[in-house]
Amino acid sequence: MKKFFTLFVVFSFVSAMFAQKIEKVIVSDNGTPAFIKFSAEKSAVNLDSKTALKQYVFKGEKDQFKAVATSKDQLGFTHEKFQQFYNGVKVEHGTYSVQKLNSSVVALHGEYSAIESNFSINAQISEEKALEAALNYVGAQKYMWENSDNELFAKKSEKAGTFYPKAELVIVNNVLTKSRDEKLKPVLAYKFNIYAEKPLSRDFIYVNAKTGAIVFQNAIIKKCNDLSHNHSAEEVNTDLEAFESMVNTSGTAATRYSGTKTITTDSYNGSYRLRETTRGLGIETYNMKKGTNYTSAVDFTDVDNNWTAAEFNNTNKDNAALDAHWGAEMTYDYFKNIHARNSFDNAGAKIKSYVHYSSAYDNAYWNGSVMTYGDGSGTYFDALTSLDVAAHEIGHAICEKTANLAYQNESGAMNEGFSDIWAACVEYFAAPEKQIWLIGEDIERRAGHEALRSMSNPNAEGQPDTYMGTNWAALASNPTSTNDYGGVHTNSGVLNHWFYILSIGKTGTNDKGSAYNVSGITVDKAAKIAYRLESVYLSANSTFAQARTYAIQAATDLYGAASNEVIQTTNAWYAVGVGAAYGETSAYCASQGNSAADEYIKTVTIGTFTNTSAAAGYTDFTSKTITMNAGQAYSISLTPGFAGSAYNEYWKIWVDYNKDGDFADAGELAFNAGAVTNT
Repeated sequence: MKKFFTLFVVFSFVSAMFAQKIEKVIVSDNGTPAFIKFSAEKSAVNLDSKTALKQYVFKGEKDQFKAVATSKDQLGFTHEKFQQFYNGVKVEHGTYSVQKLNSSVVALHGEYSAIESNFSINAQISEEKALEAALNYVGAQKYMWENSDNELFAKKSEKAGTFYPKAELVIVNNVLTKSRDEKLKPVLAYKFNIYAEKPLSRDFIYVNAKTGAIVFQNAIIKKCNDLSHNHSAEEVNTDLEAFESMVNTSGTAATRYSGTKTITTDSYNGSYRLRETTRGLGIETYNMKKGTNYTSAVDFTDVDNNWTAAEFNNTNKDNAALDAHWGAEMTYDYFKNIHARNSFDNAGAKIKSYVHYSSAYDNAYWNGSVMTYGDGSGTYFDALTSLDVAAHEIGHAICEKTANLAYQNESGAMNEGFSDIWAACVEYFAAPEKQIWLIGEDIERRAGHEALRSMSNPNAEGQPDTYMGTNWAALASNPTSTNDYGGVHTNSGVLNHWFYILSIGKTGTNDKGSAYNVSGITVDKAAKIAYRLESVYLSANSTFAQARTYAIQAATDLYGAASNEVIQTTNAWYAVGVGAAYGETSAYCASQGNSAADEYIKTVTIGTFTNTSAAAGYTDFTSKTITMNAGQAYSISLTPGFAGSAYNEYWKIWVDYNKDGDFADAGELAFNAGAVTNT
C-alpha cells in the first residue's frame, strides 16, 4: 500500500503546482524539481524569491537558503542564486536560481537535495583526524604550505592567506563508496582544499565526518591524461591587491603562434612591461625563468614597446609570453564584447599569466589564482601559450563561476567541452584565419596527431562524436585521476561536436544509426545558446540529457519557441545521440547493449497489463501498448529478478503525456520508488 500511496503523492504534488500557474516542470533523478517554468500569461507577479523557493522547492523543515549572487543578462532577465543549507550546514552543489523578468518570477531551476529530518550535523571525528585522512589519501611527497616562498605568494593569492588546508563542514553525496545504496545518500563531511607541490595536484577532498572515509574527490587542477594541460577552478580572491596605477601604452608584439599583434603594456621606469589595466582589474604576464616559485617571477620587459622576433624568438621561447598576454586580452575582449561578461568572475578579476614554468613542462593550467604555462618538451608540445589554450584555461574559471560543473563523468566532460567551445569562439573572434575547430593545433608536436582534439571530427583524436558511441569512455562509479574521473577528457567530444554541428550544420548518420540533417545557425548564434546554457541553466551535476533540455530552453529564450534556432539546437543534440529529433515522438529509449546481467526487471504490471522478462540483457519493449483512461488511478507492480544475490533496486516510471518524444515535461516522472529488493 505504501508504494501506491507514494504514487498518488507524486501526482498530487504535480497537480498542486499546476494550480499555481506552472507551465513546465522537469524532475531530477532524485525526484526533486530541477526546473519549474511559470506560464507566460500567468507569471508569478511580485512573488518574493524566497517565498517562491519555499513554495515550490525547499520543502524540508530544516532547509535554509542564502542569497549568494544576483545578475542581469542581456535579455533583461534577473537571476538570483541561492545556496542550500540544512540546519545551518552548507549542502555542497545545492544551488537554486530564481529567474525574473521585471517583477515577475518566470522560472526556478537548480539542484536541491531532500535531506531527512533526522540527519545529524554532529561530527564524530576531529578536523585534525579528518585532515590526516585527506593527506594520507593524496599521498604527496611535499605540499605547497611546506614551502615558505609559496606561503608568501598565498598571502596575495588565497583568501585565507595560506595554502594550509582549513576544513569546511558540508553535506555531500557519498560518491566514492562501493555501495550503490550509499552513493545516493548525503553524508556530513569535512571539505579540504589540498594543494600538493610534488607531485603537483590540487583537489577538494571530502572526508566523512563520522567515519573518516574519503567520500568525494573533486579536482581543482585537472591533469589531462594525454599531457595536454592542467587546469583549476578554485575560488579566486580578486580583492587582495589594490588597483595599481599604470601608464597603459599600445605596443607591437611578434607572437610565437599568431603573427604580429597589438598589445597593451605598461610604461614603467624607462621601459615597457607586460602589464595593463584597460581590461577589468588588469592583465599581467610574468617570467618564472623555468622555476616553480611564483614569488621568484619577474617582468618581461622591452625598451621601445616593439617586441620583435629578433629579441624574443630565442632559445628560451620568450615570444611565448607575447601569446599568453595577447591571448588573455583577446579572451577578455571576447567575453566582454560578445557576452557582456567582465572577466571570468564577471567582476573584473585580474588575469595573471606565468610563463616558463619549470623545465620542458608539457602542461598549462589555471591554479585557482593565476594562469601557468610550461614551455613544452618539443616531443609532445611546444610552449603551451597558443590562443586556444589560453582561452580554454580561462574558460574553466568561467565554468566555476557559472555552472560549476563537477569534474567527473558527464558533468566533467561538459566542463572540458565548454572550455573547448570557448577556445574555438575566441579564435573565431580574434584570429578567424586559424583552424578554429582544432584545439591546440599550434602547439601539437606528437607524431600522428594534428591537434589535441578535433571538434569537427572527434574520432580523429580518439574522442566520441556520439553519446555512448565509438571511443566513448566508460563512466566511473568511483571517479578518480586513474580513470580520468570517468573519461572527462574523452567524452567532451560529444559537446564539442554538438556545438560544431549547430554552428556549421551537418548531414549524416551517427553511431546509433540515426540519420540527421542539421542546418547551421552560425558560430555567433550557437555561442549565444552555449553561453546561456552554461551561465544560466546548468548546475554542478548536470548530465548530457539535461544539457539538451536546457539548451533548447536557452534557444527558446533567445530566439523564441519553435524558431529555426530551437529546431536546429534540438536536431544537433539528436545528431550526437542525445534525445529525439525535433517533432519526433518515438525515440524514447537511448539505452543500448546486450550483456546478460544478474539484475533485471522480471515483471511489470500496470492495471491489467503485465509484461515479464528474464536475465537476457537490455531488451526493447517499446512495441508493447497499454490503454489507460485519463483521470483513472492504476495500481503499479514492479518485481526485480536476480540471477544471484538480491540487491536494492530503485524504480522510476515516466509517461510521455504530451507525446513530444521525451520525458522532460511537467509531471512525466509518474513514479519514483525508494530502495526495494522485492515487489
